Amino acid sequence: MHKAVIFDLGRVLIDFDFGRGYRALEGVSPYDAREIARRLAASGLVQRFETGLVEPRDFVAQLSTVLDLHVDYDQFCRLWSSIFTEPLLPESLLAGLAARYRLVLLSNTNQIHFEMLRHRLPALRHFHHLVLSYEVKAMKPRPEIYRAAVECAGCLPEQCFYTDDIPAYVEAARALGIDAVQFESAAQAERELAARGIHWQKNAGRPEGAPG
Repeated sequence: MHKAVIFDLGRVLIDFDFGRGYRALEGVSPYDAREIARRLAASGLVQRFETGLVEPRDFVAQLSTVLDLHVDYDQFCRLWSSIFTEPLLPESLLAGLAARYRLVLLSNTNQIHFEMLRHRLPALRHFHHLVLSYEVKAMKPRPEIYRAAVECAGCLPEQCFYTDDIPAYVEAARALGIDAVQFESAAQAERELAARGIHWQKNAGRPEGAPG
């Protein structure tokens, strides 16, 4: 019996497009979006930021040097967070799951993006635990971040259902015994949940040991 449901964030809970962020930064940088993307990747700054090795204001200062940005911190945060578009899962699904199972978020993310999403994505309030790479100091597919999620779930790995849009991250979860599938759509995720007897509708039963 499944006791916990674990969701990825980007392209599972909410869609995003890195190109939107690169294009937004064109207005405060001498470089075009393609060159911004190239310089950003070559710097390795994002990986360090999402692993919690760089504080937000230090990240902005270092990135401003790499991209020759002319922007203040608050404006940068708005531009940097413009990548997010629309939610992909209905909030009713998350609310129903949270009433019956331990609900855990597992994400490679950074402090600037996540603080913005706390305000923009109300559905986050349904999660009992947030396992974020910048807080755990490890990014998927490293096993440490999955183990942190299982620990928060409070059950065995095989009692956790997990979905992520990136195949390599799904495989890493499976290697630790987690029941994981690649996310394709809300309808597909609902089918995968239902196939496992994981319920979220109001008239469904409440599994033994579910959180109150």
